[in-house]
Amino acid sequence: MTALWKSWERAVVPLFILVAWEIVSRSGLLPAALLPPPTVVLHAWGDWVFGFDETAQGNSGRWLADALSSAVRVAAGYGIAAVSGILLGIAIGWWRWVERTVEPTIQMLRPVPPVSWIPLAIIWFGIANKPAIFLVFLGAFFPVLMNTIHGVKTADRNLIRAASMMGATEQQLLRHVVFPAALPSIFAGLRIGIGAAWMLTVTAEMVAVKSGLGYVLWDSYYFLRYDLVLASMASIGLLGYATDGLIKLLMSAALHWQHGSTLQSREG
Repeated sequence: MTALWKSWERAVVPLFILVAWEIVSRSGLLPAALLPPPTVVLHAWGDWVFGFDETAQGNSGRWLADALSSAVRVAAGYGIAAVSGILLGIAIGWWRWVERTVEPTIQMLRPVPPVSWIPLAIIWFGIANKPAIFLVFLGAFFPVLMNTIHGVKTADRNLIRAASMMGATEQQLLRHVVFPAALPSIFAGLRIGIGAAWMLTVTAEMVAVKSGLGYVLWDSYYFLRYDLVLASMASIGLLGYATDGLIKLLMSAALHWQHGSTLQSREG
C-alpha cells in the first residue's frame, strides 16, 4: 500500500499539468494549432513511435531511430566527460601543483556557454555526430569536474591521516580512502551532467546534425507541427528522467554504506 501511494504521489503533479493543459487547450483561450491538447500530442507521438496512420508524416514510425541517435550522442559525450572530469578532478583536488597549473585555465573556460562553441564545432567537425558529442562533452564535463574537486578536498582528513599512519601508499589512499569519500559529490556532478548532456544534444541536433530528437523538434517547428514539437520535448524529458534514474540506481549500489549510516542516525 505504501509503494502504491508513493507511485501515486509521483503522478499527481504530471496528471494535474496534463488535465489543466487539456482544459486550457480545449477552452479556446489559445488557438489549438499553437497549443495542441495532450490527446492530440499523444496521438501524434503514438504515430511517431508505431507508425499506425501517418499522422507524423515523414517521421511516422521513426521515433526509436531518432531516440537512439540522440542517446548514442549523449552516451559518447557524457562518457568522455565523466571519465575525464573524475580523473582530472581527483588530480586537481589532491595535488596542489596540478591545481595551480590547470585550475586557472579551467575557471576561464567554465563560464563560456557550451552553445557558443557551436560555430567552431561545425568548422572543426562538420555536420555529423562529432560536433554534437563535443558539445555534450562540454556541457557535462564541468559539473563532474567541479563536484569531484569538491569531494576530494572535503574528504575526511582524519581518515587520510589514519590510513597514512597504517602505512598506506599515496595510490592506496586515493583508491581506498579519497575516492570513496568523494563519491557522493561525484555522483551529484554526474546527475547534473546528464541533464546538461541531454540539453546540449538537442541544441546540437537543431543546428549541426540531421537526425535525432532535437532535429525532429526543430524541423517540426518549421512545418508548424507543434504537436510533434511537444512530443519531442516530452521524449527528451522522459529519456533524461530514465538516464538520471539509472545513475541513481548506480549511486544507491555504490553508496550502500551511506544509506546504512543514514538509517542508523535516523533510528538513533
